[in-house]
Amino acid sequence: MPKKLFIKTYGCQMNVYDSGRMTDVLTPLGYQTTDSPDGADLVILNTCHIREKAAEKVYSELGRIKPLKARCQGEGGSMIVAVAGCVAQAEGEEIIRRAPVVDLVVGPQTYHRLPELIARAHRETGGVLDTDFPVESKFDHLPQPQAHGGVSAFLSVQEGCDKFCTFCVVPYTRGAEFSRPVDQIVAEAKRLVGDGVREITLLGQNVNAYHGAGPDGRDWGLARLIRNLAEIDGLARLRYTTSHPRDMDDDLIAAHGDVPQLMPYLHLPVQSGSDGILEAMNRRHSADEYRRLIEKIRLARPDLALSGDFIVGFPGETDADFAETLRLVNDVTYASAFSFKYSARPGTPAASAGAQVDDAVKVERLAALQQLLGAQQDAFNAATVGQTLPVLVERAGRKPGQMVGRSPYLQAVHLDGPDTLMGTLVDVTVTEALANSLTGVAAPPDALTAPVPLRESA
Repeated sequence: MPKKLFIKTYGCQMNVYDSGRMTDVLTPLGYQTTDSPDGADLVILNTCHIREKAAEKVYSELGRIKPLKARCQGEGGSMIVAVAGCVAQAEGEEIIRRAPVVDLVVGPQTYHRLPELIARAHRETGGVLDTDFPVESKFDHLPQPQAHGGVSAFLSVQEGCDKFCTFCVVPYTRGAEFSRPVDQIVAEAKRLVGDGVREITLLGQNVNAYHGAGPDGRDWGLARLIRNLAEIDGLARLRYTTSHPRDMDDDLIAAHGDVPQLMPYLHLPVQSGSDGILEAMNRRHSADEYRRLIEKIRLARPDLALSGDFIVGFPGETDADFAETLRLVNDVTYASAFSFKYSARPGTPAASAGAQVDDAVKVERLAALQQLLGAQQDAFNAATVGQTLPVLVERAGRKPGQMVGRSPYLQAVHLDGPDTLMGTLVDVTVTEALANSLTGVAAPPDALTAPVPLRESA
């Protein structure tokens, strides 16, 4: 009988990718994925430590799993419970001490050891812990990915970060920057395209710092990797996330104008518009340097849609600092953005900094920022009405005869059409802009309109 595997994934797209690779590792052992932890032989919580109260969410979930495991054991079965990901790396032995239901704690760099660790968990009493940063890369030991089956896919090209922003745990949970070799990435991309994938998003905690070994014996940057991947027959679209402003070099900026497969959508976090706060965050760039960088990128690709991250209420942030953030948002304009109240991460420098901002002030500032960002997103979406955009159709919609795809700017687009549109690029004339999606109709041949900068009414 096949064994049941339940994986719950928290947080970032890297974790989504990692959950898929854990499934690849476990499939040869007879595991098949299931949608519920009830009755599963192996439960894995693949965790994220970036957002507020991330660890507490994991402990709450473990509390719900505990009676399921007890019932399984009472019926003569067994259930292995594992915590993986960044909370596993950060909390380590504390998870085993606080939640005895856990059999296995495994960090992000050791998923290739899962078969051995699961065998140990079956043999040993007490939790098994593996949160090392091994010398060998996990990518050298992971099996080839299973057939993907979707239109869009993630592909991890880089992990870790050397920036050490004072609010961030990534250097401690994911380790130093590591870039996969070019040949390994290209081979995986070709397998994905062979499985029917038309769009690939390149992933990394600091993806534009990519410097992988190329087939010519030299390190390649992200721009050269993108240009190489764009030559794969059948690959229609490329994206990448998440980037740091310090690593947007001229070659990568030029690629946005030169490579048709590279979509005009860029997630480039700035976090704050105040130079004082940026310095306290150890971002190593100023607000004006960020502004000039955006201008340079938009010169290369005028229709670029920009996304970003913002933190309000960072220690020491004054009303004047926050006003500078609002000014930067008005200057730059965003098609979408993620914004959060600052929350301390144990072990990071900012967690022990003085001048912590009162939560009520954080709430007020976040509401003001989100109102501005929401208005900019609405304006951006409204500007697409009447345009004809190429839409990559990804899946069936909720309504009969409805399909859903993505615009070049990552907007969800609903249109009527047959299932045969799945995986194809369809020119769609946008008829309506909703809060989180667009509606359109398939356009006649040759109706594609030239993209225009969508930065008005910010």
